[in-house]
Amino acid sequence: MPLVIDTTRGSFAALAARPASGISERQTALLVPGYTGSKEDFLAILEPLSASGRPVVAIDMRGQYQSPPAADQAGYQLDQLADDLVELARAVAADAGRVHLLGHSFGGLVARQAALAEPAAFLSLTLLGSGPGTIGGDRAQALTDLLDFLAPARSDKEQLAARIRQLWEDQLRPQAEGEGTPPEIIDFLAERNLLTCPLGLAEMARHLLDCPDRTDDLAALGNLPKLVSYGENDDAWLPDVQDMMAKRLGAERICIPGAAHSPAVEAPETTAAMLTAFWNKSESAH
Repeated sequence: MPLVIDTTRGSFAALAARPASGISERQTALLVPGYTGSKEDFLAILEPLSASGRPVVAIDMRGQYQSPPAADQAGYQLDQLADDLVELARAVAADAGRVHLLGHSFGGLVARQAALAEPAAFLSLTLLGSGPGTIGGDRAQALTDLLDFLAPARSDKEQLAARIRQLWEDQLRPQAEGEGTPPEIIDFLAERNLLTCPLGLAEMARHLLDCPDRTDDLAALGNLPKLVSYGENDDAWLPDVQDMMAKRLGAERICIPGAAHSPAVEAPETTAAMLTAFWNKSESAH
């Protein structure tokens, strides 16, 4: 079910799934997408997660797809995006309770920041295909190339948007078509690409290239249950990197067979079952 969540920090587009019985026996989960992503990245797991008696809400962060953009560059700083999540958690928590927070990829970096800023707002933290800090490898090079491509238009929002459109038409659309992506999915990706704030894309790319490692700070939150999960073929932060992060955090670690960087899309049944088990255990501990 699509909805708009109003908070003291603005409005955010969301998708929500609630138990078929209408009775919520479990605490709400808040799902945060990654870079270039949106709430739709979680579509395949919303219903399975809610079937366990849990309300589930997936959001577009500020400037992503259908959520309004920030007023300026400062609105995309990690602490600002994290403060958005804290207010969203308060807005969706049932009976003034707390929520389970999940961040995928870049969304994991923001979710971590939110947990550090306001740990009392969350029942648990899941980092899905996310890492301890700066991204590396081919993805880092792709982000560097993107920022170089956008650099001449950095101070002009209209020129930034024009360059993003050019990138979609010249590279991303042909790539999707070459991979055999269904036409309706390509249409959605085109719409999402054109509606996402180009300034937000640029600022989030910079965060991925210079984000500090705050694993030790997060590990100090000893009372917050933590899960680190990733696909066995993840090519963003390598599995070994995420495994080491889990050990440093003292977190539960689950590697998802047959998945790469987007387990909610590539292995939805396994991902939903894993999350339900972790969240139920976290609630029992509380």
